[in-house]
Amino acid sequence: MTRAPGPRPPATRHRSWPWCRQCTGIALDLGSARTRAWTSGRRRILDVPTVTFPGDGATHPIQRGTIVDTPATGRMLHRLLGHRLPRFGRPLLILTTPALGGVVYRAEARTAVEVLRPRTVLTVPTARAVAMAADADLTHPLLVVDLGAHLTEVTLLTDGAVTDARHTALGTSDLDSRTPPARISEAVVAMVTTMLDQDPTTQTLDALQRGALLAGGGALRPDITYRLTGQLHAPVQPVPAPHTAAVRGAAKLLQAAHTHPSTTALTDATHRH
Repeated sequence: MTRAPGPRPPATRHRSWPWCRQCTGIALDLGSARTRAWTSGRRRILDVPTVTFPGDGATHPIQRGTIVDTPATGRMLHRLLGHRLPRFGRPLLILTTPALGGVVYRAEARTAVEVLRPRTVLTVPTARAVAMAADADLTHPLLVVDLGAHLTEVTLLTDGAVTDARHTALGTSDLDSRTPPARISEAVVAMVTTMLDQDPTTQTLDALQRGALLAGGGALRPDITYRLTGQLHAPVQPVPAPHTAAVRGAAKLLQAAHTHPSTTALTDATHRH
């Protein structure tokens, strides 16, 4: 007599970090000035300068939102994160990307992070990660202004997706006696004005009237944020801890992806083999 096969045991239910011990994850924000990372099982965010040290000096492998030296970026990531990963672990990795970085940026970034032996690499626009960190309502159009050290980016999100974006190679590190903070606020106003002029819908206007989210280190500077409020004639709202908002939003998405059935199945298969 042949017994019919019984029901298969349910798939392992993955718990949220840090309690899940069988898998690892990395949320990564590669900035021109700072690299920020969150790794599963740790409470603190790694926040370090984006530099490498070939020979006797320091070099900057990411400049103005562009990866100019992919191998050096990989070496930097290995130095910063390689020793923090399990010896035989293959992490799930979520990487923030500039809205206008395009296919080239994503390809270079994916090549650089291969040194961390990821089993899966997911990318998310920086603006969406910022919105996630702020718990913003993505059912309405949202304007996100990222005031970085070397790059300022304005992004329109509609239903959470990037529908328009502008950037300028100007950031807080450029400010000095000849480049006052007004230069940055004027650049933001010019980008928003262009978006309004070229938007055949009311989405940009609706987002502006609701108020812009501010992220990046420049959002900590009242001399920029106060001026933006007056020049845009609209409310602006710095997100909490704006300099780390992108990586914190990526970490939230990482937590969700970690327990999603598609990545859970992949992790189970990885551990069985």
